[in-house]
Amino acid sequence: MALIVQKYGGTSVGSIERIKAVADRVARCKRAGDRMVVVVSAMAGETNRLFKLASELCETPDPRETDVLVATGEQVSAALLAIRLQSLGFPAISFLADQLRIATDSNHGRARIKSIEPARVIEELHAGKVVVVAGYQGVDARGDITTLGRGASDLTAVALAAALKADACEIYTDVDGVYTADPNLCPHARKLKRISYDEMLEMAGLGAKVLQLRSVELARRYNVPLVVRSSFNESEGTWVGQEDQSMENVLVSGVALDLNQSKVTITGVEDRPGLAARIFGPIAQAGIVVDMIIQNASADGRTDLTFTVNRDDLRRTLDLVRRVASEIGASGVRHEEQVAKVSIVGVGMRTHAGVAARMFEVLAGERINIEMIATSEIKVSVVVNAKYGELAMRALHDAFVDNDAIQFAGETV
Repeated sequence: MALIVQKYGGTSVGSIERIKAVADRVARCKRAGDRMVVVVSAMAGETNRLFKLASELCETPDPRETDVLVATGEQVSAALLAIRLQSLGFPAISFLADQLRIATDSNHGRARIKSIEPARVIEELHAGKVVVVAGYQGVDARGDITTLGRGASDLTAVALAAALKADACEIYTDVDGVYTADPNLCPHARKLKRISYDEMLEMAGLGAKVLQLRSVELARRYNVPLVVRSSFNESEGTWVGQEDQSMENVLVSGVALDLNQSKVTITGVEDRPGLAARIFGPIAQAGIVVDMIIQNASADGRTDLTFTVNRDDLRRTLDLVRRVASEIGASGVRHEEQVAKVSIVGVGMRTHAGVAARMFEVLAGERINIEMIATSEIKVSVVVNAKYGELAMRALHDAFVDNDAIQFAGETV
């Protein structure tokens, strides 16, 4: 008898009819003998509606009270699903984070899970019940409600699967798996049967929105078997797990595009030790994630420093950087509000030479200028003008993935 954790996103529980369909799917698993823990997001659009209500009352609403407000969306979904399961004859009980004790820090809006006490879940599973859990939320040491960040119901599900040592964690969403590129932008994108944790981490971090980044990190740390499936059909989906030999035979598993990036350049920075720390220290303290960084060669004892951040963080970043630039005597600060980051990802890059050179050739053939470059063992990323982002992604997909001359190891469907 398997222990399965399932997670259903906002579109999957977006209406009463969709909640009924989710209950039917859970009921089929229960009839098959599985023990079921189900994590739910708020109904589609509900979290945005609640944020909007708060913003209509206050330009910068208090983070604690905002968490109290927006966490109610998942509470509604969890209770509705439990009610429906009970009506079908399946004992079910819904839990909020404080009832399970999903303990977090006190960073409202971006809290991190510290521990989970699964005793009550285990007790209800032993009693034969389906346990329905409100995703996205936690509780801090003072008993205050926290939220884990947008899209973090995935994280709730993986954390529960790890704590319960579940046999699998199934992520149900509005797509039927992980694709080699965004199928809405790349018509030749193909669904993968399997992808490694490392590849999925890179894809999630590079703009692929199938799985939340922190949930993949946690799954890798605790070796939680993940599968991404659609709640709208019976497709097999994509498994995310440990790397194996067949994955290494694939040169590039996917191409990712992130259009939610901004570029900031600090010009005329004195080239001496300690100034990079002066610049990036306040940014880190503000909780802003810096992605790519390049520093030009020093000329006359001064250099330019360029980096990228999430576009949502641009204004805060500029406020901090302009203040620091003035303090350290830099010449100035300039920025591009929107740039595109295009990346190729594949564990096969570890054993194949010339991948980056081929990538640059492809982009040159499309007359796309490269503004920044970053690499890892299994990834090459470039920043290009935003208007060329989609073209770059399709060209790279055609060259590396949708090319019969490059082995794709039979891992697509």
